[in-house]
Amino acid sequence: MKQITFNKLSIMYALCGVSGLISSSALAQGVATEQMQSVTIGAVRAPLAAHLPNTLATLSDEELRAQQNIFNPEDALRTMPNTGIRKRYSGDRNALISGRSFGSTQAARALVLMDGYLLSNFLGRFDAPRWNMLAPEDLERVDMLYGPYSAIFPGNAIGSTVIMTTRKPGKLEASARIAVQSEDYRDYGHSETFTNTQTTFRLGDKLASGLWYRLLVNRQDSTGHPMQYYALNAAADGSFSKPAGIKPVTAVSGIQYDLAPTGQRRAVFGANSGAIDHTVQTTAKLSWGADLSPALTLDGMLAWWYNDSASQNRSFLKDAQGNSVWSGRVSQNGNVFDVPANAFAPSNRQENNLQAGLTLKTRYREGWNQSLVASQYQLLKDVQRTAAQADPLAANGGNGSATVRDGTRFRTMEYQATYTPVANDWGRGQHALSLGLHANDYHLQQNTQNLSDWRIGQSQPVQSVGGDTRLLALYLQDAWRFAPDWKATAGLRYEDWQASHGRQEIKPLPAVSYADRHLQAWSPKFSLSWEATDDLSLRASLGRGTRFATVAELFQGSQSGNTLVVNDPYLRPERSDAAELVLEKRLHQANLRLSLYQDKVRDSIWSQTNVLVFPNITNVQNVGLVRTRGIELAGDVRDWLIPRLDLNANLAWNQSRILENERFPASVGKNWVRIPDWRANITLAYQWNAQWNLAGSYRYSGRQYNELSNSDIIPDTYGGSSRIRQLDLRLRFRPAKGVELAAGIDNVGNQLAYQYHPLPGRSLFAEMRYNY
Repeated sequence: MKQITFNKLSIMYALCGVSGLISSSALAQGVATEQMQSVTIGAVRAPLAAHLPNTLATLSDEELRAQQNIFNPEDALRTMPNTGIRKRYSGDRNALISGRSFGSTQAARALVLMDGYLLSNFLGRFDAPRWNMLAPEDLERVDMLYGPYSAIFPGNAIGSTVIMTTRKPGKLEASARIAVQSEDYRDYGHSETFTNTQTTFRLGDKLASGLWYRLLVNRQDSTGHPMQYYALNAAADGSFSKPAGIKPVTAVSGIQYDLAPTGQRRAVFGANSGAIDHTVQTTAKLSWGADLSPALTLDGMLAWWYNDSASQNRSFLKDAQGNSVWSGRVSQNGNVFDVPANAFAPSNRQENNLQAGLTLKTRYREGWNQSLVASQYQLLKDVQRTAAQADPLAANGGNGSATVRDGTRFRTMEYQATYTPVANDWGRGQHALSLGLHANDYHLQQNTQNLSDWRIGQSQPVQSVGGDTRLLALYLQDAWRFAPDWKATAGLRYEDWQASHGRQEIKPLPAVSYADRHLQAWSPKFSLSWEATDDLSLRASLGRGTRFATVAELFQGSQSGNTLVVNDPYLRPERSDAAELVLEKRLHQANLRLSLYQDKVRDSIWSQTNVLVFPNITNVQNVGLVRTRGIELAGDVRDWLIPRLDLNANLAWNQSRILENERFPASVGKNWVRIPDWRANITLAYQWNAQWNLAGSYRYSGRQYNELSNSDIIPDTYGGSSRIRQLDLRLRFRPAKGVELAAGIDNVGNQLAYQYHPLPGRSLFAEMRYNY
């Protein structure tokens, strides 16, 4: 079966390779950023993009540098309408996106691309986009699209699509940037300052021959605040059960008591499980392009990312002499607890990733254009080592384990043809066409090993999981301007999906292999837009999107006693049926957008407890039906109240409800996870003069839940999901041509907020940039 899959993909590559190239503008996953011909100011699009019926928000590099303290690329999305970024700390490799109808732990519902090359990592349930393949200095603009309304996007775009465009040199260019960030973190009586630095160098040129190149090198050295804590919940009456057996007891101080999200009394012993992560990340990227003829170009990219991270813990426990206590039986104020030997075990991780891509495309002003894009992302090395003992003992070695993902990878390929209408052509100049073929495949290869010295070496796996998925797709989209002020955009996407070679083994239990699966899906789209006046447009859109399960969602499991508990290898795909009504008003110095939307997702993929079987099983399952409704308002005003003061604001209300869930009936009628009822962002930017500008952004996110049952009734605590009320400030000074100095503060009020994990506290920011 593996050979058959390879042959299908090879045939598709070959067919695209021999196709006559007669056109332009398409990028991997079918995203043609060059088709976005509208001029966008702030976060509102005007006018409607020619071939994309999706709502679009855009920020340019100049807007980002003037308004926000950008330390990592994902920071550029912080003030996008109805969007959240779960970035726990600078350097976080799991900075996840949330949107209108999906939470931050539903990574597979957000599509992220860089110059058309896929950054989204759909191998695991919580794998974030590979933001590390670019740096803030690399960005030219960021576009956010909403919903499954265009046929050129795959099913992973049922939530949001992020298109990051990097800067291409037009002449000899060079820049250097140094950024420093200092975070003040305080929680559970623990106070500490964490400092992060980032250095970037960029060099590029465009030669007379038409050849251009750009070299980017970025190094980041970051330490995050504690991400999780070792804690024990009390019984319903508030008492803590005494451990069984007789052991030596150490009297300690330092245990912190609070309430868990469910309202239970809780004892907190310290930051654990490698809570404080020190990461050193290096990115090197070479991009290039050439004009093979006046109408044919070839672009390429090779990016390498290396991460070396080591984590440590903080025990709150002190004995009578003031020494830290890391494990054993302890007592405080009559309460007795057992702290496991591995409760405060450290870990480290080495990652060595490579991504390569090629784009061949034509660029005729009208008529047919075509493009072919291929990319591969490879985990050359990915080893996470975890000790079995607490920090002081683990520093000298000892038992532990390693999780290895070497050889895991994903590949994408996209062929697209677009037609720009010509007056008096076959369609009377009224039809703009997009059609294409898409292929991707994912290979997961992961094992866990027991080690005699957790710091070095490898051994035979005691647990392994793996499998493959592949997707082949065909799509067609027609934007028909059937009247001067009217346009209908209709599309259809066909997807053929296969899962194969699924396997799971936890020794000494027998290995489990899963039968191959083969599914198809049709996803129709339709949008009708009307330019009512020169400054007023309306659009109604309907779209279906189908999102197939990832390898980890299908096959990864765990051990329960003598039984291997697996995820459901027969998971049904998520099916989104979405609708949106949009009104856009364009004024001389302002733009305004109002959106009403609904998204009904059948068979949402989520980890939950199946109460219909005994004993109950908790694993990844399908949730019957989730419906999200909402209203979005976004706008920007230039020279608001006084000259050179610009306002950019957006407000969204979401109501996301579970309507059907056969396996966990108690969740029916409850709120879906990690979708806040309200989101709002307000940015004021004042250009004092040519040298100075000042900006402030206020970010608000309302009530949300982590549990399907909505049993997490206390949001503002570790493990909960807080409301977010944070103010960010930025001051920029340009004393000379090419020189920029900036300083800022994120989370000025030092709000302690959580999205299960603690979010960053008050952070001071400074950067220096030189552009040649």
